[in-house]
Amino acid sequence: MRVLIADKFEEHGVRSLQQAGCAVTLKSGLNGEALRLAVVETQCAVLVVRSTAVTRPVIEASESLGLIVRAGAGTNTIDVDAASQCSIFVANCPGKNAVAVAELTFALMLALDRRVVENTLDLRQGRWNKKLYSQARGLLGRTLAVLGTGPIGRAVIQRAHAFGMPVVAWSRSLDEATADELRVRRAASARDAAACADILSVHVAAAPETRHLISRELLSAMKPGSMLINTARAEVVDYAALAEAVAEKGLRVGLDVFPDEPAGGTADFHAEILRTGGIVYGTHHIGASTDQAQDAIAEEVVRIVRVYQDTGQVLHCVNRCERSPARFMLVLRHRNRPGVLAHTLHAISRAGVNVEEMENVIYRGAEGACAHIRLAGALDESILEQIRQGHEHVISAVQLSLPT
Repeated sequence: MRVLIADKFEEHGVRSLQQAGCAVTLKSGLNGEALRLAVVETQCAVLVVRSTAVTRPVIEASESLGLIVRAGAGTNTIDVDAASQCSIFVANCPGKNAVAVAELTFALMLALDRRVVENTLDLRQGRWNKKLYSQARGLLGRTLAVLGTGPIGRAVIQRAHAFGMPVVAWSRSLDEATADELRVRRAASARDAAACADILSVHVAAAPETRHLISRELLSAMKPGSMLINTARAEVVDYAALAEAVAEKGLRVGLDVFPDEPAGGTADFHAEILRTGGIVYGTHHIGASTDQAQDAIAEEVVRIVRVYQDTGQVLHCVNRCERSPARFMLVLRHRNRPGVLAHTLHAISRAGVNVEEMENVIYRGAEGACAHIRLAGALDESILEQIRQGHEHVISAVQLSLPT
């Protein structure tokens, strides 16, 4: 199997893929047209990317491409809709960078409380100002609101408990039972969580429904002088409204992500939010960039590719239909012989019914098999009878209604 890796990737991960029988091409730093041409030239079956944007022209460049793996959690840099339309799997590596991002979240939190950046700059310039920089509140007993309770949010919650911080949490999927398990108070909404927080930390995925979740309205509910930490995605925060809140309410802000970040590793970049004059700290989108996290992600990428190569199954697939549109299922018991499935599918096709999903299980000894064929509509009894009687190796054919 040909694998193209278009970003920096750990050497041990490349070796593991090669040991699994993959022909690996490593060309870090590919973007745009260069990436499209590399997909065409390598005829790769698998494309592995980290931060590189995978656009529709790249996705449509080669019929060989069957799987795109994001070596990380978020897939907002991949045109998932285009991949779905081209019948290409998209997978990610959820949770493997959770600890790294949680650690940076607390680094920003502590740095903001103690104003570590200004401390260091003044000392480097020969200024001693213990009177000013002694004014810190500390984290013990301060309420942390966590938006998003996926792997990263949970890692942050775990560390907040160690700091002695009460935690309020909100996500669209958080229920009372899970909140009890996490030892947090469940907020009714993101705004309610923000309103009671001394520190608000954002850990939701980028999606249409989370765009500008941190809105002007939500920021207006935050306490004056409270903190906001965003180590998730820039799209989830209205940065113009945030700049206003920094100026008007004295919010302290720690950011690892910014609108219109440079695509490469180095570039000139001027983030407007850092020019507000308030206490706003920034890092270079490095939340997942620890050796531990990258090693774990590389190992997971290798596992995804190996399973795909061996079985055709895709771990952590993000674009598989959550619920099949099938309304009926044909259970076909048959002998494991050529032509049985072709005969059955031909009959279904003549009936004008679409096959939504299909699985054919082979029993031990490879003599018997059972196909589960999920259908968009029902087959008439006459069609079922044609399937049963039209091939000598059909044992039985039963149609079942599926729950709606």
